[in-house]
Amino acid sequence: MGVVPRPTREQLAAARDRAIPDVLVPGLDVLFCGINPGLYSGATGHHFARPGNRFWPALHLAGFTPRQLRPEEQHRLPEFGLGVTNLVARATARADELDAHELTAGGARLRQVVAEYAPRTVAIVGITAYRTAFGAPKAVVGPQPVPIGTAGVWVLPNPSGLNAHYQLDSLAAQFRALRQSLDHSTD
Repeated sequence: MGVVPRPTREQLAAARDRAIPDVLVPGLDVLFCGINPGLYSGATGHHFARPGNRFWPALHLAGFTPRQLRPEEQHRLPEFGLGVTNLVARATARADELDAHELTAGGARLRQVVAEYAPRTVAIVGITAYRTAFGAPKAVVGPQPVPIGTAGVWVLPNPSGLNAHYQLDSLAAQFRALRQSLDHSTD
C-alpha cells in the first residue's frame, strides 16, 4: 500500500463537519473512542490521520499491534481485537470547537454503540471530553469506576500532537497499562 498524499488546504477546508466511518465489529477487546475527527482525518477518511498524532505509535509501543500501523490500515484493527469510533462524528480543526451538548450527545451515542457491539473495554482518548460527555468532572486517566453497559471504561490521554502534557513514551505507558489490564482480566 502506497503513501496516502497529504490533503491540500482546500481539501482540509472542505473536510469541516465531515464524518468518517467507524471501525467496528462485535466483541472487540478494546473500542478506542476519539473525541472527534480532525480536518486531516476528515479529508482522508482515516482515524488519527494527522502526522504528529501519536495514536498509532502508542498503540504499537503498548503491544496492541505487532508493528506500527498507518492510518490507512485502520481496517486491520479488528484483526487485533481493536476498533475505533468518536464521541462526536463531525470533523473540526480543534476538539475545543465542540460544545458540551455535542459531547454529552456523543456519550449517549457511545452507550448505544457499546450496547450493539459489546466490546470488552472502551478506551476514551481525551480526559476533558470524557469528563464532559459522562458528567464525571473528577475523572482521572486510567480505569473508571462506572462501566458503559457491560464494557469496562479506561480514559487515556489525547494522542494529538497538541497535547504537550504527554510525550510518546508516557502516552505509550498509559496505553500499555490498559493492554496489561486486559491480560490480567482473563486470568
